[in-house]
Amino acid sequence: MRSRRLLLNKIVLILSTLSAVLGLVFLSWILITLFIKGISSLDFSIFTNDLVDGGLKNLIFGQFFMALIATIIGVPLGMMAGIYLREYGNSTYANIIRDLSDIMMSAPSIVIGAFVFAVFVAPFGSINGWAGSIALAIMLIPIVVSTTDNMLSLVPKELREAGIALGGGKHQVILDIILKAAKVGLTTGILLAFARIIGETAPLLFTSGTNSFWTTDLSNAFPSLTVSIYNLANFPTDKARDLAWGASFILTVIVLIINLIGRFLTRDKG
Repeated sequence: MRSRRLLLNKIVLILSTLSAVLGLVFLSWILITLFIKGISSLDFSIFTNDLVDGGLKNLIFGQFFMALIATIIGVPLGMMAGIYLREYGNSTYANIIRDLSDIMMSAPSIVIGAFVFAVFVAPFGSINGWAGSIALAIMLIPIVVSTTDNMLSLVPKELREAGIALGGGKHQVILDIILKAAKVGLTTGILLAFARIIGETAPLLFTSGTNSFWTTDLSNAFPSLTVSIYNLANFPTDKARDLAWGASFILTVIVLIINLIGRFLTRDKG
């Protein structure tokens, strides 16, 4: 019996190792291909010209701007919901909200895009940047809710009790003690949520579309790096496809940097 368990353990270990190696091979293949094709497509004019002139300046700005608006909308709502779930919600109702938030985290982004299209695009007759930002905010909120809920659960209850013993009200204890104790974890979660939404394409196809020109008017089609990558990759010219490779490389580097910052903050906490 013991030899059988050892044999089974070795088989599972070998299969797990092979799966990990296979995953790393495909990941390395993707990154190496992206690096080679992306680097060869980059030049300084990409960062100084708009898409209409063969650059990506307006697209990079537009992607960051919509993600920033989504963050401004989603972070306060997500944090307040997370605070409620952890500090006030000890009921079946709170558990239902927590479960719905978890379900929303796994909802297909294209479904969220279709919903926002029906509510914020179709009634107004045209795609617009506000709709794109709202779609990204809907994706960001459950991530922030979950992060806030989890980070606050790690704060020792003794800190709460000490704050109350000193005469602080519930809201004072939350604002002055609990949130400060969890600020590194919360900041990391927000950064990772931002990295998650800044690379989204599907919801923006239905909502913001993209724009070849520089604009800050969110009431019309708004520049989007991810949507433009999708469009450029389907163009028949080599120049357009090269630009798509360059844009993909830039987007990957942006997401990687944000994730590394988040990981660094987590390590610093430990």
